Amino acid sequence: MNKSELIEAIAASADISKAAAGRALDAVTDSITKALKEDDQVALVGFGTFLVKERSARTGRNPQTGAPIEIAAAKIPSFKPGKALKDAVN
Repeated sequence: MNKSELIEAIAASADISKAAAGRALDAVTDSITKALKEDDQVALVGFGTFLVKERSARTGRNPQTGAPIEIAAAKIPSFKPGKALKDAVN
């Protein structure tokens, strides 16, 4: 499912226009992104939690030459599914 298909599904489920569903989806994704930028987490009970994880610096290998390279530390967005979502999928 891509973004336009998700917007259509939201519009049909909530009985709203596609434009309003698109704005609502954009507002949700923007709000989650803003919270993650501020090192906050977003917990949606039953669905899951969006959070930021720290990845430490490490040494990797260049696949072409085999030479070691340093990979910098980074913050990465992560999603931890909730129990209801896990149960729905299984």
